[in-house]
Amino acid sequence: MQTTSPFKLYRSLLLLLIPPLLFGLLLFLFNDNPKLRLGTHSFILPPQLWILFFSGIIATLGGVLDWRFHRYVLKMQLSQKERDAEAQALGLGGLPMFALMWGAMLSDYPSPYLIPILVVLIYTVVLICYDEFVFHRKRCGKKENLYHRMLVFGNGIAWLAWFHLIYG
Repeated sequence: MQTTSPFKLYRSLLLLLIPPLLFGLLLFLFNDNPKLRLGTHSFILPPQLWILFFSGIIATLGGVLDWRFHRYVLKMQLSQKERDAEAQALGLGGLPMFALMWGAMLSDYPSPYLIPILVVLIYTVVLICYDEFVFHRKRCGKKENLYHRMLVFGNGIAWLAWFHLIYG
């Protein structure tokens, strides 16, 4: 019988939570950076940041609910290929995207980040489409599809708001 390491059991959840936690930590650490346009009052923020916060919360909630659904309702009856596809979308798409977007946001000249951001965006969309069309299209019910929509569209809206904050 093959045993699964504890990291593999929680891999997708960890990869899901790293960007929002890191974003909050970096905002706190760099709050005096003029590029962030945070202002002196915490509630006076650019509208793009508010959109990013709220849609990011929805996306993270959808991802956590989907992870719980896989773990407790489906009893992890997912193929290794499906778990790997989800981890690749989060780890090889989401984490590099986060690093590029954060670098562009703090840069005096964010233009050089644009092509790498778009390449990672296309790669991430391909991974998400693969996961959705190969593994979820026929199997998922209404509840799981709702969680996926929260995750995908929440992250998409958050990314667009962040992109507009940097390049708009």
